[in-house]
Amino acid sequence: MSDGFDAVIVGAGIMGATLASLLVRLEPGWRIAVLERLPEAGLESSHAWHNAGTGHAGLCEFNYTPRTSDGGVDISSALRINAQFRQSRQYWAHLAAEGGLGDPAGFIRAVPHFSFAHGPRGVEYLRARHCAMAGRPPFAAMEYSEDPAVLARWLPLMFAGREPGGQVAATRVADGTDVDYGVLTRRLLADAAAGGAETRLREEVTGLARERGRWLVTSRSPGRVRSLSARYVFLGAGGATLPLLQLAGVPETRSFGGFPISGCFYRTSKPELVARHRAKVYGHAADGAPPISVPHLDTRVVDGREYLMFGPYGAFSPRFLKSGSLLDLPRSIRPANLPTLLSAARDNAGLVAYLVRQILQTPRARFAELRRFVPDADPADWEWITAGQRVQVVKRVKGRGTIAGFGTEVVTSAGGSLAALLGASPGASASVPIMLDVLQASFPERFPAWADKVRGMIPSFGEETERTSKA
Repeated sequence: MSDGFDAVIVGAGIMGATLASLLVRLEPGWRIAVLERLPEAGLESSHAWHNAGTGHAGLCEFNYTPRTSDGGVDISSALRINAQFRQSRQYWAHLAAEGGLGDPAGFIRAVPHFSFAHGPRGVEYLRARHCAMAGRPPFAAMEYSEDPAVLARWLPLMFAGREPGGQVAATRVADGTDVDYGVLTRRLLADAAAGGAETRLREEVTGLARERGRWLVTSRSPGRVRSLSARYVFLGAGGATLPLLQLAGVPETRSFGGFPISGCFYRTSKPELVARHRAKVYGHAADGAPPISVPHLDTRVVDGREYLMFGPYGAFSPRFLKSGSLLDLPRSIRPANLPTLLSAARDNAGLVAYLVRQILQTPRARFAELRRFVPDADPADWEWITAGQRVQVVKRVKGRGTIAGFGTEVVTSAGGSLAALLGASPGASASVPIMLDVLQASFPERFPAWADKVRGMIPSFGEETERTSKA
């Protein structure tokens, strides 16, 4: 006999924890369960060392401000992402004011955000980017400089000892943030538990099937197998989401595939270095390199200790989760998605070539990339770490297999009774608006009754990005 629930959330990362926290407020009478295969919440992509910890707000990331065909800079993505992060922060502030998240200083800290450009083309682009952004309210405080003295004052680790020569520039926004999404995830889940949600750790979902108008969720934990019956299921299991959709036989995703990407970083906790770099600095990708290669040198605070982290460096593993199996990728390949995967491999040869080059790169060549940011970096001060796994969605677009960007994608099925989240960046920073999108797609008839309560927690909910940016 199965245990009955109104909602079952699979995956206790930042997305699942956010959804649970929202649902206990919007429907306090619902019975809600959160299932997590690992012994603690937030250990995969939400873990502090498995992501950059950047509060993505479009302040410094070149990927969100591409060049236009006429030589200008399109900032629409930066405006949208800034508005999304604003909603997330408003929700976190609301919960903190209620006493639901503890001291916010335990998971979010002020760290200035910088963009760093080098070479004539890079500097010219950064200058145009600043002109396009500084006139909009979300970015009005952005400063720009090519002055070596100013750059050395802003970023002493990068510029105080830099040899003269070579054109460089930077922009600075003082109110950027560093976020420990692992800590935030665990606090959100504790908040949901205080509202009545049940959290079941070490519980791996092994079956998902539609039965008599409900979802039958079969799970396995040490020493037992059990079944749950749910009116609604959300799959927020990161790299495990696609295999679960395949297990459920969701027709909308039959041709979907997954392309796993891992990343590596250099890390240091040497106090003399950390003290000279209180910043998150994003550079621009090398010519011909994919967006995932954008380098950044970040201040990180993890478990109360300060670090610097530089990367990412591309790597490859067939695992869909860092704690997953080497068979994850081959097991995901089906007759229905094989043509999509083959087409994507052919049409994304540049990305494949980039990953091969990264994997074959010598330690000396890897460290040379860090020295572009920190000219006097000493290999003895830096350690090499492997970060988390990401699975990019591979699907058919206009009849061709393609890696569907590097964002997030919401999939709904069975009349909205099943929803799933696929993809990656900006991910955690936009977790609150993404989960609100999930709720609107899953409960179109019920959501209007929730809207006033949502606006009470998130004042900017429902505002259009452009209107917000011009307010």
